[in-house]
Amino acid sequence: MLCIVGTADVGAEYGNARPLDDARMRSLTVNRVQLLDRIDSDLGFVSRLASVGCITWSQREHLINTRQPRHRNATLLDFITRRSVADFQKFLAVLSEDQQYLVPLLITDGGEWVQH
Repeated sequence: MLCIVGTADVGAEYGNARPLDDARMRSLTVNRVQLLDRIDSDLGFVSRLASVGCITWSQREHLINTRQPRHRNATLLDFITRRSVADFQKFLAVLSEDQQYLVPLLITDGGEWVQH
């Protein structure tokens, strides 16, 4: 079972600090190619991201109008890098709901790929 820190806890600890800290940016950068190919950013996923406030509704609209999955994922990752630490935690929480196998890419030290 995966335990993601609640967004209220993150908000209290980090506030809405932007940009992301070095560790989170490194995990996104090191694993970008794998994330581009593996995230399933379908309508349901991006809608859940917008519902929890991880991305804006206009960003959601932009993503669902992007036809190529890899390009959609690249845009999504660009959006995430400009969001707060609390928003990154929301992204991890939504990702863990149905794409849990991707979460280790983003929470291991240095962004290393962990296979089970």
